[in-house]
Amino acid sequence: MSMNEQTKKAAKTGITFGSCLAMVISYTTWRSVGWAIFHGLLSWAYVLYFVLRY
Repeated sequence: MSMNEQTKKAAKTGITFGSCLAMVISYTTWRSVGWAIFHGLLSWAYVLYFVLRY
């Protein structure tokens, strides 16, 4: 596997994991599916916000 393929695979996995993590944090905090979906779209930005804020 070339370096470019590895980078693409790692980026895709990171984006997926970030979205999932954001949705779980959001749902446990706010108990709202709507907010969980919105925060999932924000992905790592919401995770970083949550870590810095709380």
